[in-house]
Amino acid sequence: MAGSTFGTLFRVTTAGESHGPGNVVIVDGCPPGLELSEADLIPDLQRRKPGQSRITTPRKEDDAPEILSGVFEGHTTGTPIAVLIRNQDQRSRDYGDIKDKYRPGHADFTFDAKFGRRDYRGGGRSSARETTARVAAGAIARKLLGQRLGIGVLGMVDQVGDLHADIPDPGAVTLEQVEANPVRCPDPAAAEKMEQLIKDVRKQQDSIGGAARLVATGVPAGWGEPVFDKLRADLGKAMFSLPAVMGVEFGEGFAVAHARGSGHCDTLVPAPGKAPPIGTTTNRAGGMLGGISNGMPIVLRCAVKPTSSIPQDRPTVDRDGKETVIATRGRHDPCLLPRFVPMAEAMVLLVLADHFLRQAAVQG
Repeated sequence: MAGSTFGTLFRVTTAGESHGPGNVVIVDGCPPGLELSEADLIPDLQRRKPGQSRITTPRKEDDAPEILSGVFEGHTTGTPIAVLIRNQDQRSRDYGDIKDKYRPGHADFTFDAKFGRRDYRGGGRSSARETTARVAAGAIARKLLGQRLGIGVLGMVDQVGDLHADIPDPGAVTLEQVEANPVRCPDPAAAEKMEQLIKDVRKQQDSIGGAARLVATGVPAGWGEPVFDKLRADLGKAMFSLPAVMGVEFGEGFAVAHARGSGHCDTLVPAPGKAPPIGTTTNRAGGMLGGISNGMPIVLRCAVKPTSSIPQDRPTVDRDGKETVIATRGRHDPCLLPRFVPMAEAMVLLVLADHFLRQAAVQG
């Protein structure tokens, strides 16, 4: 159905459920001649996969991608690229008790309200397992943008619960710094405290939320449309399409509610070496003006809720509206943030790849 397709020229369609045979993505619009293999997809999929540390779900999945079409002799052909990631470690028996019960905070009730039926095993289509397909597609977009334009996208955890990281310049953070700890926080001191907090929460059979910051560097000025398809609007939609995202802000975000125009606007200055040679002294706007990129790093931040899947007994109702009690016995992340990072990077990359092709079409 249409709701499973994202993008205009660089289009991505995903299919699959948490406990089905696998998840598949079809990427349509990738230009021909891009060198591509499964090896290009594996690093991002490995960062997203479950079971990678003691603070993530213990579900074990190899998440090995299989490119089924669109690549010949190591290069893209310009035709649709299909990628399959098989599920291997489903434990559907863990969800038998919720067949006719609605988990608080989940999409169980709303799926039934929309479709009249649902795959209750692990959340079915609403599970974050679906994001394996997006991350595979994002890896293709990463290769395209990096090779053609030198664009980089990096995410990082900057908050878990009440713990905040000290990250003076997110644009200067490296992948090595992010990957140096299982929390994916580039502030080592904060990361250590965050990891312990997540472990404590897990012991309490609970979960905890937080926030992640995303930075895209190397994006030229001029990408995005003036009205409905603003780059910021498309990025916002992309982020909100991810499970558990409850808020998105760009640049200074909600801090602008306390600002004055005299202090908030980014001053334009000469920037030799850039094309065009114009930059700003600050980046409060987050790299976009009027919905169009201005050549500065694109900076956004996502608030991610604590997972609703916890093993505590909680009151709820069944499909008939009768009161009952439920506890989610499956394997779940006590904090979604560490594995959210590569998911969010993928969605930023997909938006940028789409606008890259759209801008190329405008300029001929």
